[in-house]
Amino acid sequence: MAQTFRITLAQMNPTVGDIAGNADLARRAWAEGRAAGTDLVALPEMFITGYDAQDLVMKPAFHQAAMAMIETLAVECADGPALAIGGPWVEGTGLFNAYHICRGGKVVHRVLKHDLPNETVFDEVRVFDAGPLGGPYSVGDVRIGSPICEDAWHPEVAETLEETGAEFLLVPNGSPYYRGKLDTRFNQMVARVVETGLPLIYLNMIGGQDDQVFDGGSFGLNPGGELAFQMPLFEEEITHITLQNTAEGWRIDDGPKAHIPDAWEQDYRVMVTALRDYMGKSGFKKVLLGMSGGIDSAIVATIAVDALGPENVRCVMLPSEYTSQASLDDAKACAQALGVRYDFVPIGAARGAITDTLAPLFEGTKPDLTEENIQSRLRGLLLMALSNKFGEMLLTTGNKSEVAVGYSTIYGDMAGGYNPIKELYKTRVFETCRWRNANHRDWMMGPSGEVIPPRIIDKPPSAELRADQRDDDSLPPYDVLDAILEQLIDQDASVGDVVAMGYDRDVVKKVEHLIYISEYKRFQAAPGARLTKRSFWLDRRYPIVNRWRDPT
Repeated sequence: MAQTFRITLAQMNPTVGDIAGNADLARRAWAEGRAAGTDLVALPEMFITGYDAQDLVMKPAFHQAAMAMIETLAVECADGPALAIGGPWVEGTGLFNAYHICRGGKVVHRVLKHDLPNETVFDEVRVFDAGPLGGPYSVGDVRIGSPICEDAWHPEVAETLEETGAEFLLVPNGSPYYRGKLDTRFNQMVARVVETGLPLIYLNMIGGQDDQVFDGGSFGLNPGGELAFQMPLFEEEITHITLQNTAEGWRIDDGPKAHIPDAWEQDYRVMVTALRDYMGKSGFKKVLLGMSGGIDSAIVATIAVDALGPENVRCVMLPSEYTSQASLDDAKACAQALGVRYDFVPIGAARGAITDTLAPLFEGTKPDLTEENIQSRLRGLLLMALSNKFGEMLLTTGNKSEVAVGYSTIYGDMAGGYNPIKELYKTRVFETCRWRNANHRDWMMGPSGEVIPPRIIDKPPSAELRADQRDDDSLPPYDVLDAILEQLIDQDASVGDVVAMGYDRDVVKKVEHLIYISEYKRFQAAPGARLTKRSFWLDRRYPIVNRWRDPT
């Protein structure tokens, strides 16, 4: 009976669809494991395809290529430690989310995921078939149980593995971030340890995929829920851990415990990582954005600089006659503090030409929102022209408060390929700006210090599409609006619930109405980093045409 067992844990960043590239990452991890003399090299859930591959994984040519690559890896990794890697598997007419155990040149065991998540961003029930409750697999004379991700969030899989002889649990995951997720993972995994009495190793991937960021943070728990080691959040790391066979059973040796940053830093890191990987994995090198002198464009520019470096960010001021001198000064000051390229492109002449073109058709009507939106759409046209000409992806800058109530112009300021702050309510935008001015980390590519001038943070928000315009002319004050939105959207509260909290019913009903009638805009909006369990897109899916309103 073995007295020690060593595992190489590869907390790495796969790319969806890059089967060859993901295989190269697996080879690198396996080579490090072999050099360290470990018994098993473990990679996360669905690693060979990247996660979440959504309907792509159902394409026969794709899942067949992924399965063939795992067979190739098994042959290549014959002389050394066993390799455990996530990927698809077809058996009969079923398609499964599987964990492939490779030893001696072949796949010797496959674990099939039993509990398929069907909530928030996951709809695996429509993609995969559920595998049966199974037993452990052996590496040498050690028996290992591997509940795959969601399998470890419910008791029956882990309990079945313990009852059928598993000596410890190795849980491969593709678990994306939302605020507070790490604590939720700890609580769930401690429950499995308490129920089974077995040590548990939780292995998560890292990296951005569309709107989601996998935040790593892999860890190990000994019986009783004692933390044995903690890998860092968001960082690629290949680490080697050792388990000892004691009189009480297997125990994980004590190891390093990485610092866990606070919630503000985690959110900011997610926004930076999401943009960096969205760009890198889709082939873009540079971005541009409209720099208005307001707080939203300032924080987006800062996130872009921290993700890509100032040399890869272009900020463009497109002033009209309603743009204040303060906005002109603030936009330039922020761009200079960040060290980015700053272009000045007045839109007055172009707006005049459009107004003259439409004058015969608009004759006899009064100026209204139409004329205001012409400015926004003209800016979108000019920014997209720059994007096309120079190959720079346009970032859009609407915060979650604006996205929620449609306080944005479709085909105008909504134009763009990615929105880093899509999940930040306006009140959190203010605090995030203050946090970034006061904090700098090694993973930020931008300068330290006060990169967002305080005047941008402190001045009343305004779209500046008409004289003396302020956001609170059209919307409740942002502290009120955000409190209502958090209840109606994030908590799924009723109008009556929100009114009972002390908010004016007419205001709550207005906000509810704006949320529903803006669904068509969100349907066409750019993706953005997911920070909560109620993000717009996969977490919260509402019909565009919808006449229901809460009667309470």
